[in-house]
Amino acid sequence: MVSEKFFLGRQPILDRNQEIVGYELLFRAADVDRAIFESYSHASASVISHALASFGMREVLGGKFGFINVHLGLLLSEMLELLPVGQTVLELLEMIHLDDEVIERCRELRELGFLLALDDHEFDPVNSDIYHVIDIVKIDILMTGMDALPEIARQLRKYSVKLLAEKVETVEQFQICYDLGFEFFQGYFFARPVVLKRKKIDASGMAMLKLLQQLTMDASIDQIEQTFKENPGLSYNLLRLVNSVAMGKLEKIKTLRHAIIMLGINHLRRWIQLSLFAGHDSRSINHPLLELAAVRGRLMEILLKQQAGRAIGDEQAEAAFMVGILSLLDVLFETPMSEIISNLNLNDNVSAALLTRDGQLGRMLTLTEKLEVTDFDAVKLVLNECGVSMDQLLAAQLEAFNWRSSIIHQED
Repeated sequence: MVSEKFFLGRQPILDRNQEIVGYELLFRAADVDRAIFESYSHASASVISHALASFGMREVLGGKFGFINVHLGLLLSEMLELLPVGQTVLELLEMIHLDDEVIERCRELRELGFLLALDDHEFDPVNSDIYHVIDIVKIDILMTGMDALPEIARQLRKYSVKLLAEKVETVEQFQICYDLGFEFFQGYFFARPVVLKRKKIDASGMAMLKLLQQLTMDASIDQIEQTFKENPGLSYNLLRLVNSVAMGKLEKIKTLRHAIIMLGINHLRRWIQLSLFAGHDSRSINHPLLELAAVRGRLMEILLKQQAGRAIGDEQAEAAFMVGILSLLDVLFETPMSEIISNLNLNDNVSAALLTRDGQLGRMLTLTEKLEVTDFDAVKLVLNECGVSMDQLLAAQLEAFNWRSSIIHQED
């Protein structure tokens, strides 16, 4: 049983293709305020050990790398060796003095199979010894300043390290760092509408929005079948989904209608919602917007069920899932949310949550959004408004991460 309550944050790290390759895991004890937390820039070893004891890192990471902040005491402790080798990147916090003892410990950890990173690092040639045993250098581009980046990148290229740009909040910042050769990027630039540069919704997106509209308006099987027939790509994906192992169906699929009936309207609606994000470019299941949308939807659904004990398939729980998924459509399509939902025949509670964050669903959506950017002070406030305990939140997060991971394995 975990005795110390904590918040868990998970920030995506993207590669040059804007695919998710890892997450920075952030832990913060519930009774530590922001000022104290930031002054030390780390969670205590006890919080991390409690956190790691309460869930499997592999499940939370979904096969991706996990970046974990370590201070000096943690770096030198044997506790680190309990972490999954080959999947863990240890981030040496900036207050660590990079002396001979630290360099030697880094060599030991590297030999064990861990990857090592310098967090919020400022380049200094005096640190050349550590650069030879480090895999990744993280640079806070806001603190460093964009003008200083070219020279820093040039200097660090002398060593066999990869560069990770932190606090990348706009597509312009991403492009500058990309052009300088940075390999990895952390920040929420990808959740800005300009990232995908889509001036209009493409044919595939329009078809899925049409299907989503039909599914929310209880259209007939004939109407739904016709929409699939008009879009061969959607038909192929539907048949693949129904025939997947995860569906557990032994019966051979004969027709599109048969596939629709076997899958069921609720499952079909969920698949369409997720496919809006997964089907638009080569990133597919590693698309960061799909990650945010899927976890938002599932997390909101679980929290709503926890509150009232609602059964699976309940209309309100389905609405919670839908709000989480649809909340990023304006980003995906670069279209005002009001225009998107005007064509979807959504009920008033769902519309209010998406447009103004009002109502129970709106508060839960705000909770998931604050959690994504690890604004733990705001999370604490919204938790009270939602009537959700920290234990419920953590349990819901872990279940949502596991569910998202299962989707990845279905689509591999």
